[in-house]
Order: sequence, then C-alpha cells, then structure tokens
Amino acid sequence: MKYSKTRREVIKTMGIAAMGAMTLPFSYFCKREDNDIKINENLNTTNLKKDTKDEMLKRAVPSSGELIPVVGLGSWQQFDVGSSDNDREPLRAVLKLMVDQGGKVIDSSPMYGRSESVIGDLTSELGLSDKFFFATKVWTRGREDGISQMEDSARKMKRDVIDLMQVHNLVDWETHLQTLRAWKKEGRVRYFGITTSQDSVHDEIEEIVKSEKPDFVQFNYSIKERNAEKSLLKAALDSGTAVLINEPYDKGNLFSDVKDKKLPEWAAEYDIKSWGQFFLKYIISHPAVTCVIPGTSNPKHLVDNMGAGYGKLPDENGRKKMAEFYDKL
Repeated sequence: MKYSKTRREVIKTMGIAAMGAMTLPFSYFCKREDNDIKINENLNTTNLKKDTKDEMLKRAVPSSGELIPVVGLGSWQQFDVGSSDNDREPLRAVLKLMVDQGGKVIDSSPMYGRSESVIGDLTSELGLSDKFFFATKVWTRGREDGISQMEDSARKMKRDVIDLMQVHNLVDWETHLQTLRAWKKEGRVRYFGITTSQDSVHDEIEEIVKSEKPDFVQFNYSIKERNAEKSLLKAALDSGTAVLINEPYDKGNLFSDVKDKKLPEWAAEYDIKSWGQFFLKYIISHPAVTCVIPGTSNPKHLVDNMGAGYGKLPDENGRKKMAEFYDKL
C-alpha cells in the first residue's frame, strides 16, 4: 500500500492591507510555495470578513441528515508546527476566521506530525472546540495498535468523542472498520470513513464504499484531476456516503497553470472572485460532494477559500464550461 505523499495546498494571493491589529511574521508566509508572490508582513485580520450575511452552503451527511458547511480545512503540513507564538499565531487567526466565515470541518491524521495536538491546543485555548467538526484518521496496522492510536488522537485533539474517524489510505481497513462500527455504537465516534489521495486507489475504494457503506469517504479530486468523475462520485452518492475532497488544488499545480491569467468574465455569474474559488466551486457544485478541505496556514487564503461556500454554484452546463475553459489554458 502506498501512503499519501503530500496534500500541500497553495493559493494565489491578493494584496493584504497593512494595518496593525494583528501582525503575522513575514518569514512564516515564506514557507508556502506561492510562486514568490509577496505578502505584506502586517495583516489586519479584523478586515477579513465575509461580504455577505448569508450562511455558507451546507450539505447533509446521508447517514444522519446532519448538515455541515461545504468548505472545511485540511491540516497536513500547515498545522505541523512547534509551540512558539511565532509558529502558532497565524493558525490562531486561521481558526478564528474559519468560525467567523461559517466553516466547521477540520481534518487531520497521526501521519501529519504535530497537527492533531496543535489543533487540540488551539481550539481549546480559543474556546472554539465546540464550533468545529473534528475529523482525523487511524494509520497503523492491527486492532490493538489501531485502538491505541485512535485513543491517542482523541487525547491530542482534546475530544471525548471524535466526530469522524477515518481509515487513512485504507491501511488495514477491514480490521479498523470492525473497531469503528463498535465505537460508533458505543458513542466514541459519531461517524467512520475511509480515505485515499491517489487516483490509482479509486477503484478499490469505490468497491469498499459499495460493500461497506461507510458514513464518509475522502479522496482527491480537482478540475485538473477528474478521475473521480468516472464512477467514484456516483458510487458514493448512490451508496449514501458523504464525500470529503482532498487535493482540490492538485498540490498547488492549478495556480501555476493560471499564473498571470485573468478569470473569465462569466465566472462572476457564479459569484467567483478568485481562481481559488473557481477551482473550489467546480468541486462543490458536484452533487455528491459534501465538503472540500483545502489546507492553509494563511488567514487571507482561508477567507478566500471559505468564500467559495457562498453565492451561486454552476449547474451541469456551467461545470462543463469551467472544465473546458481550464483544459484550454
């Protein structure tokens, strides 16, 4: 079994107002692969507000009917940081703004280094723990090791109950699904699921979705990498399985593809204000998708991502138009 290599998300930036309410170190943002776009070192997060009073679009989890916002947050490299204020202050801003913008789902894994602990520390410190939908994963072999790892994840995230526990990259999935079905009955997890971030695993994960009908399935999908459109998305929809989407920016490659290119004028018909929203709205507009989880440690990017959950979405003809436009770039 190949493990996920990367889920780094890269978003093309816009100008940031230089005001002094909260200052984030420029050196921190230099860690991102943003095509050398300059970011002002002074970031006033009080200006980063959604420009609508509407609520973010929500989709129902088929197994329960619970509604969750369609844009969440990934945490792989972005939340694998140390304990210093220099490391954590940008992430505090991201979490605060996510709540303000109407986001809820935050996804992690033991594979992501210190991510689970940082999420647990900061959401607790900020008094926002109950505002999030906590998703993480089990990434080991064997029943007892799996139980130990999942209990450790709950401690790190400071949760008595994990909202969603997923089998990461299908590692020993049959063993862990047995445990997770029991844990769901006992109330230790609310939902269980399976994940991959590789096209080559889509066929296998589709068969598991059909046979096991997990509450959630998470996989890679973007306007560039559309393998999931062949049958996996439909299989999830038909099986009543909620869908989380990772790699929505194809490891940041999408922004290289559109560098120095303008959005098409007709994008405004779907309330699209940036390339990031163009890419996310393509994904969200698929009826099988429950939530997309782009990762970021940048407050400006977070607000832009969350903006994709507001306004109009393209219909099937609009989605086709978007894909054809991208393919011709």
